[in-house]
Amino acid sequence: MASLEEDFPRGGTAKKPTESKIVVQRTEVDNLFQSNEQAETKKRKGAGKDDGKKLKKSKTAKEKGDGLTLNAAVKCVEILHIKNVKEGMLMLGCVKEVTDFEVSVSLPCGLQGFLSIKNICDSYAKLLSEQLDSADTEEIFSLPHLFYPGMVLRCVVAKLDVTKGGSLSIQLSVNPKLVNKALTSSSLKAGMVLSGCVESVEDHGYIVDIGISGTKAFLPKEAAKDKPNNPEELKVGQYLTSQVEEVKNDGRVVRLSVSPPTVAQGYAETEQGWNLTNLLPGLLVKAKIKKVTKHGLFLDFLSSFSGQVDFLHMEPEQASSYTEGTEVRACVLYVEPSTRLVALSLRSYLAQPGSRVDPSPPGDDRIGEVVKDCKMTAMHHMSGAMLEMPDKMTAFVHRNHLKEPKEPANENRVFAMPEHTCRILDFSPMDQIYFVSLRKSIIEKPFYRYHDLHAGQIVEGTVSVLLSHGMVVHLSDHIKGLVPRTHLSDILLKNPEKKYVEGMKIKCRVLSVDAENKKLYLTRKKALVESSLPLFLSYTDARPGRVSHGYIVCIKDFGCIVRFYNSVKGLVPLSELSSEPVISPEEVFYVGQVLKAKVLHCDPDKAKMVLSFKSAVERDTEEAAKPQFVCEVGKRLEAKVLKKSLNGLEVAILPDEIRAVLPTMHLSDHMSNCPLLWESLQEGDNISNLICFSQNKQNITLTKKPIVRWSLEEGVVAKDFSEITVGMQLIGWIKNIMSYGVFVEFPYGLVGLAPKSAMTDKFVSDTAAAFQLGQTVIAKVTNLDEEKRRFLITLKISEVVTPDSNAQTTLISGLQERRAVNEMLAMRDNSDLRQQLSALSVGQKLKLTVDAAKDSGATFKSDDLAGATILATKHHVMGVNLTPGQKVTAVILHVDILSTCVHVSILSKLVAKKKSLTEGSKYTAMVQHVDKDFAVISLDDTAQLTVIQTNSHLNEVFLSESERLKAGMCLAAEVIEPSCQEVQGLPLVSWQRCAPKRARTTSENQTASKGHRFGDIVQGKVRTVKPTCIQVILEDGSVGSVHVSEVVEVAEVCQGFFPTSSVKVGSMVTARVIGGREASSHRFLPFSHPKFTYTIPELTLIPSKLDKSADFKAVTTKEKLNSYKVGEELTCFVSKFHPEKKSLEVTTDPCLTGTVELLAMITDPKDAGHPEKLFKLGQAVRTRVVEVNSKPHRFVLSLTGVHKLETGSVTLGMVTNILPQVGLIVKLPFGGTGTVAVTDLADAYRPKPLDGFSKDQLLRCFLLGNENGKWQLSLRPSRLNPQQVKPVKDPEVLSVENLKAGQITRGYVKSVGEQGVFIRLSRSITGRAQLQQSTKYFVSNHKVLSEHLPPNTLLTTKILSINKEEELVNLSLLPVDTGKPDVLPESLSLPLRLIGDEKKKHDIQKKKRTLSESEPKQAESQVPKKKKKTKKAKTDGNDSGVEVYFREEEDQKDEEEPKSNSVKATHSSGGPSRLQVAAGFSWDVGLSSLKPASAAQDGDSSDGEDQEGSSKPKQKKSRHELEQEKKAAEKALVQREAQLMDPSLQPQDAAAFERLLLASPNSSLLWLQYMAHHLQATQIEQARAVAERALKTISFREEQEKLNVWVALLNLENMYGTEESLKKVFERALQFCEPMPVYQQLADIYAKSDKTKEAESLYKTMVKRFRQNKAVWLSYGTFLLQQGQSDAASALLQRALKSLPSKESVDVIAKFAQLEFRYGDAEKGRAMFDKVLTSYPKRTDLWSVFIDLMVKHGSQKDVRALFDRVIHLSVSVKKIKFFFKRYLEYEKKHGTPQSIQAVKEKAMEFVEAKGTEAAN
Repeated sequence: MASLEEDFPRGGTAKKPTESKIVVQRTEVDNLFQSNEQAETKKRKGAGKDDGKKLKKSKTAKEKGDGLTLNAAVKCVEILHIKNVKEGMLMLGCVKEVTDFEVSVSLPCGLQGFLSIKNICDSYAKLLSEQLDSADTEEIFSLPHLFYPGMVLRCVVAKLDVTKGGSLSIQLSVNPKLVNKALTSSSLKAGMVLSGCVESVEDHGYIVDIGISGTKAFLPKEAAKDKPNNPEELKVGQYLTSQVEEVKNDGRVVRLSVSPPTVAQGYAETEQGWNLTNLLPGLLVKAKIKKVTKHGLFLDFLSSFSGQVDFLHMEPEQASSYTEGTEVRACVLYVEPSTRLVALSLRSYLAQPGSRVDPSPPGDDRIGEVVKDCKMTAMHHMSGAMLEMPDKMTAFVHRNHLKEPKEPANENRVFAMPEHTCRILDFSPMDQIYFVSLRKSIIEKPFYRYHDLHAGQIVEGTVSVLLSHGMVVHLSDHIKGLVPRTHLSDILLKNPEKKYVEGMKIKCRVLSVDAENKKLYLTRKKALVESSLPLFLSYTDARPGRVSHGYIVCIKDFGCIVRFYNSVKGLVPLSELSSEPVISPEEVFYVGQVLKAKVLHCDPDKAKMVLSFKSAVERDTEEAAKPQFVCEVGKRLEAKVLKKSLNGLEVAILPDEIRAVLPTMHLSDHMSNCPLLWESLQEGDNISNLICFSQNKQNITLTKKPIVRWSLEEGVVAKDFSEITVGMQLIGWIKNIMSYGVFVEFPYGLVGLAPKSAMTDKFVSDTAAAFQLGQTVIAKVTNLDEEKRRFLITLKISEVVTPDSNAQTTLISGLQERRAVNEMLAMRDNSDLRQQLSALSVGQKLKLTVDAAKDSGATFKSDDLAGATILATKHHVMGVNLTPGQKVTAVILHVDILSTCVHVSILSKLVAKKKSLTEGSKYTAMVQHVDKDFAVISLDDTAQLTVIQTNSHLNEVFLSESERLKAGMCLAAEVIEPSCQEVQGLPLVSWQRCAPKRARTTSENQTASKGHRFGDIVQGKVRTVKPTCIQVILEDGSVGSVHVSEVVEVAEVCQGFFPTSSVKVGSMVTARVIGGREASSHRFLPFSHPKFTYTIPELTLIPSKLDKSADFKAVTTKEKLNSYKVGEELTCFVSKFHPEKKSLEVTTDPCLTGTVELLAMITDPKDAGHPEKLFKLGQAVRTRVVEVNSKPHRFVLSLTGVHKLETGSVTLGMVTNILPQVGLIVKLPFGGTGTVAVTDLADAYRPKPLDGFSKDQLLRCFLLGNENGKWQLSLRPSRLNPQQVKPVKDPEVLSVENLKAGQITRGYVKSVGEQGVFIRLSRSITGRAQLQQSTKYFVSNHKVLSEHLPPNTLLTTKILSINKEEELVNLSLLPVDTGKPDVLPESLSLPLRLIGDEKKKHDIQKKKRTLSESEPKQAESQVPKKKKKTKKAKTDGNDSGVEVYFREEEDQKDEEEPKSNSVKATHSSGGPSRLQVAAGFSWDVGLSSLKPASAAQDGDSSDGEDQEGSSKPKQKKSRHELEQEKKAAEKALVQREAQLMDPSLQPQDAAAFERLLLASPNSSLLWLQYMAHHLQATQIEQARAVAERALKTISFREEQEKLNVWVALLNLENMYGTEESLKKVFERALQFCEPMPVYQQLADIYAKSDKTKEAESLYKTMVKRFRQNKAVWLSYGTFLLQQGQSDAASALLQRALKSLPSKESVDVIAKFAQLEFRYGDAEKGRAMFDKVLTSYPKRTDLWSVFIDLMVKHGSQKDVRALFDRVIHLSVSVKKIKFFFKRYLEYEKKHGTPQSIQAVKEKAMEFVEAKGTEAAN
């Protein structure tokens, strides 16, 4: 034994030191096993990567402690990478997708391989090639018949291909010769589980190719019956996993089994002799965990192998519980031959018997989805990382997908990130996990799968290849579409290659996409790609009246067929083709033409549509008709961006979603801001302060230019040509620039021309250089042409008068637009850098480090602004020596967010400390930086910077670069305001160029006299009184306004008062200027600078403010806001109600408005519908400050008198969500949220507590308290109105102290689990009723309860006990305790829970025969209250007590297997069976007689013992018995139904037949059975009547069915009738049927009933009547030979040959010869054949028949002679080959080895002879 042990070591320590020599010698043998792979391993891992798979150390005597294993484990577990896959590697795979020629297979670790149709097995490949060669081979089954998704395969890597893109593609094979290559016939052992393919189908089974030469494997038909998933016959080529049942003749013959249980439990055993070379994937092994690491496990299996399990193949639920030494079931996944690495899987779907792999992911298919907020749970450095998606599903990122392809790996940084966004790449069925990618390039792809595309979408792609039928366009690496030939252009291109070249980028529109088959069709027709009309993607889009672009696909005489997207097509009939009559459409239209078509009629259900070209041209489309009166010009609007187009935005005006256009040039008065705003606005953004300036039939056009808006709102416009007068000044914009002048457009669509001479005061040579398109200008009308309705204008600055303070206002609005752009860009990309840049402002100082200094300037770095370019021009580093790394202080001149660039200056005079400025002081300013429309200037040496506009007038023209402002220029500046909030705290200045080039114009000189300064007291007359303001005409004719809060002293205002109503129109008032409004935006500007004047002064009428002596100074908005405190009470005035937000705007001051939300506006839910009715504009209201903040600007107020939520108070709330597990989620005022528990909804609990509530409902809530920022609320009337309280039915349970044991209380079900039913008694207390305290029935599974007790079911419970320390409350739901019905209904028929003595008895019986507890019992029937019989009575006669249980168990099996026979319970001898069903079941028994035997006995027994006192358990037992009877009756009923349903059962009575005949009146079989039924009872007349009925009933089309009935009738008359009656029926049959078959049938009837004479006379009639019919002669011949009249038959043959056409004669003779062989003289038959074949030697079919007959009836000698004749015939080689084959088969069956050899030699001779013939 010792020597054996040494040859096959089993692990464990080496025996004794004395044996060490032997072990040393073993080393070499061991190394044979290993093959020295050192170089390979090093190379594979990349030099120096030693943490990879390590070499196995050669075993020597030193390693005694380590035990011997045949392959050493590697150091670190990693997954299989594609670079480690080698040809010949064995793997386990799972079918993912099957097409006709290829199967894609999922391999372990997310790899994918392809199994070609060529690599299935040799026999299938042979079948394929045969089918290719000839057309008539047997039917071959395609791959989808042989493979199904989810099928597990053992495969081998056949080849590694490199695809066009350079990636590896794994070609697999399941050919058993390759998979089982390492096995030999001698190594086969019973119990091995092998894979194979069906090689051929035999009579009793299948020959399976298991790839081992010299071994035949056979799978018997019976064994194949229980093949999983494929109940039908196996096909050639079908892949099987089978277990070897027995091995015979040293492995030459093997019998297999494929039954799932045996194969699934077939573990590989050591005795089966597996070794490392022949170990197969898919084998199940029992293994022991040797070592647990964070990346996987090391196992020992088959006593001497070590394997590894990577983290993907550990069972996720048990990953934490794996410990060293544990025994596990594992499945071999792959064997890496070079490193001898065996990978195993512990996943249950591979290693557990009987489970299968699910090929599709759980839930829906999410491939391609981008998932945000994923957490990385583990990082496996050599392999990848595990992610957890938000829905708790895990996913795996391969290490290559943790980074971009060319980036260096930094796995720790990736792991440290808190959240990741990934894209799901694929689902791996083998690993049952999603594979995802973290690569930005993949996540950002717009199209990852064909599913991401939809018809009508505009896409960009690259031309890949031009084919004859179209052009292939690649949208991404693996998405390509076809542009069909007709769609390459609007017209058919003759030479498309001239227009399209490979690699060209083009824009297309998707015509249709079929994601399943990966087919995508695109169009390049410009009219379709650029169409702005609605797209018809389905018939439902094509509503009558709509117009869309379609293309003609077909032209017929009756009209054109036009197609749209997704194969939506319609017909344009002749009459609708054109307004002119069209006779032949093909002359007018061409296929592929794109036209507008209008829908006249569409039926989406039938997919039919009628279109018109005619009415589409007439432009009466519904879209064009729409914008006629939807939007008034001059009205302020808000709109939402729908789409960005090249020269503007398409928007929808809110709230009605009316379409309009906002051209890019109308976004700002500053032309440089327009593209920036266009860039920063996104689809879906809202834009406010828009105004409509023109509308026509086609569209509405909007503008956001502040100056144009001001002109429209102030009425400085002409609405029509008739309103224009010479000398009128208008604000417009440049519409078109011509060589002779510029056209200026004005609101309302008016256009004037400024000729070249009137464009500017300078000389203009090129008009294009003067103005920009869209530039806002002030124009003065100079000429009118009434007839042609044209007018001329001038734009000369000297001739137009500029509105006052215009320059400052446009500067402020321009800078605000810039700031808005910066904020939008910063918000949009969530990029930290942009957000940091947007916070920077001009004049801010930064600490920087010099990066590089050059002649042209310097660049800097800043730690805070990583990634930004910071630069200073040479002008800004003048006189400073910079060295890289030096620290400097710089001041910001300009920040460009789009290019992330900051311009700075380090000049000392700019970086110095700022000096303060005074209003009105003049300075020399220097331009430091110019950015298009704006410039940054510095004021002398104050170190103050500010921003100005580069043009001082709207109409200013710079004809050459030298005229524009440039850095370094000097200007004269005057400070208007030292620190202006609107320009971010910079000084506001007015400026002019220093050189006195131009005298001040009159308009500029007048500025000082016009307008009013702050603090002026003025007189005026009231012009209008509105609720929120009063307009006053002042003495100088200007208009001032008085805000509602500036009319009366605040102290005098009482709630509900309207201050403006105290002033009358026309009255004179004295007022004081307190500020002004900006001309263009009406914003209040409280500048108190003495020189700054307002065009629209803001006035006050409050007497105390009119007092000159009073201290009177301007208050800015910020100061005003900061003066308010939270909780302070204020008087405000209602200024506006927003119906969509349901919020109220109130004003306290001309410059301040606050908002009041709905919940802070009302206290009664009834007012919620129309809160605006409670408040009138201008009304005074008392408010409390809820929130006040100046940055960001927030001013929130409350009208309810409270400003914050407090415990114990009542407030209004709005329901935002209803969650069964929680209750109501309620939104509270002042930004709070709260929850109402189910138990706090009412004082009396209702069965469905949440039913009365809906989303957005308003409720009064009581605030119970606040936990973690969430309020706990109550809706109980006892809390809301404690004074008018009704008695509380279900009081609040505030703590466990309020509960007492034994108390009955009510609560709501929270959940049902294995521990019991959890019941909510209050929001903080949940009680539990254990399962046995929940119901009186026996429940084996808590699921039964959970089905009947959904959450929030109201239950009455009794408190059993209370544990106050742990706050546990034990409850009971039993009817005994609660007095309420049981929670489970009786209809479930569950058994009662046994208690007391009953349980003991039950246990005794249980020992005799185990009761299956999981069986759902029938409900017990209601039992009358009289006493039951004792147990003895139950078992009297023939029924043992055990019997009941036995039968229940049987019943259960019966339910499980409906196919099993009806139950035959074993009874004591002589007893009647419990159910008399097995005995012939009588069909007319009523259900009453189906009472089971036991029930009958029960009924008869006396009630004598009823007087005995009966205990409760006995009563229950009797119930159990009743239950059994009921069950038996039920069962009989089921059986009865089954018999009625069973088609194979013969009906037993007339009624049954009648019922069946109603169902199938044309079935002759039923009618014949019905006749037979009568004949059995010798009711011949009834049988005749049935036949007659059948002939009437069966449809005349069913000729064969009718004939069957006639034949039956003929038989009936032949047996029971007279000669006369038979004759009559025969004559009738001839009239109604084909005569020939009727004759034949009657002849057969006569022959069968031995009426030879009659038969003979009938045949004579037949051969006369049907002499041309070959069958009649043969039939007669057969009859004669059967009668032994051989001579008569010969005579008949001669007659037949004369009567029949000559071409039939050969066949007739051959048939007669066959008949002679069969019934007559074989010798005679032989002679006949000889004769025919001498004449027709080439009729090989006859030779074949002759050979068959001779083999059957002739001697061996004769047969051989015949074969020798045949093989020398001069017919085709193929046919001779066939005869040789038959000869050889015959000899093999009947001959000797010598005769077989002789045939072979003859064949050789034949082949040689043929060869020489061919050569000659």
